[in-house]
Amino acid sequence: MTRTVIESKTKTAIIGFDQPFCVIGERINPTGRKVLNEELERGDFSRVEADAIAQVAAGANVLDINSGAVFSNKMAEDPRYADNNFVEPTLMKELVERVQAVTDCPLCIDSSVPGALENGLAAAEGRPLLNSVTGEEERLEMVLPLVKKYNVPVVAISNDDTGISEDPDVRFAVAKKIVERAADFGIPAHDIVVDPLVMPIGAMATAGHQVFTLVRRLREELGVNTTCGASNISFGLPNRHGINNAFLPMAMGAGMTSAIMNPVALPVGPTKIAEKRAEVEASGVILPEGMDDETFVQLFGLGSTLPRAGKEMEAIRAANFLTNNDDGGAAWIKFNRVPAAPGTEARGRGGRAGGRRRRA
Repeated sequence: MTRTVIESKTKTAIIGFDQPFCVIGERINPTGRKVLNEELERGDFSRVEADAIAQVAAGANVLDINSGAVFSNKMAEDPRYADNNFVEPTLMKELVERVQAVTDCPLCIDSSVPGALENGLAAAEGRPLLNSVTGEEERLEMVLPLVKKYNVPVVAISNDDTGISEDPDVRFAVAKKIVERAADFGIPAHDIVVDPLVMPIGAMATAGHQVFTLVRRLREELGVNTTCGASNISFGLPNRHGINNAFLPMAMGAGMTSAIMNPVALPVGPTKIAEKRAEVEASGVILPEGMDDETFVQLFGLGSTLPRAGKEMEAIRAANFLTNNDDGGAAWIKFNRVPAAPGTEARGRGGRAGGRRRRA
């Protein structure tokens, strides 16, 4: 069985055909997150630390750390900040150290900048996953020596100098080329995690079918583990969680062994709570005096004011159970166990401390 081993100083995550699906948390990424990007430019890493903790609590097995920030204000003062080769190496080292200070979850070092990749690998404790290499000649010659030097696994993305092909046979050929070139460096196939590239189903009706077919071929013909950006499949569509929740178990059934995704259901914010309270009051419903926000949002099905595992994590855990990668359903039962109310943890079914009531 193909197994890709990723390690922190104290923990191990295994991506494998006979393993539970590996969730690689994607939240530590300033791309498209304006607030996070601005905080990083100010040297504020509090959101990074909170995101790391929340993703692990929600079930992430590995944390992806992406250093692709754009420091526009600093750029105006110092032109060196316009160059990612200047910004990312220092930022990556700081991100890795900050995350390792709050969690011992294994890491995935994610950048297109060579210096950032090396700084991340040097700062990471254990055996991180490197993200990523493509079939482009320049990228192969740059990344594969790093993979060999640090003895780490790597994500291989199925595009090359010609771009991303809509033909799944071409994407398979690129993946095969990367696996073969890696072998030339002495890197085994079990240390290659192929991303077959998930296309948006809204733009390409065959996108789902394509990726399922590709994953089967990659598993059966190349013997490699696979991953993807899970939310790509639903890009631009309504109710993206509904599509993602169907896609992930289907991909797992086809043989996909991991995904880069958000494991956290984001908290309900004060604006949405205020709008809902106004709507409820306008309808004539009288709420109990002093009802707190968390009770309110749960009562009206809005979610939670706290980060918690998202619906995609529920689908993954169910699929793990159904594919016999959850021994006896223990993880599924634990995930669905309702936590005891504060102060009642030691009470039995009768509601009193000391367990069951005896019949006189």
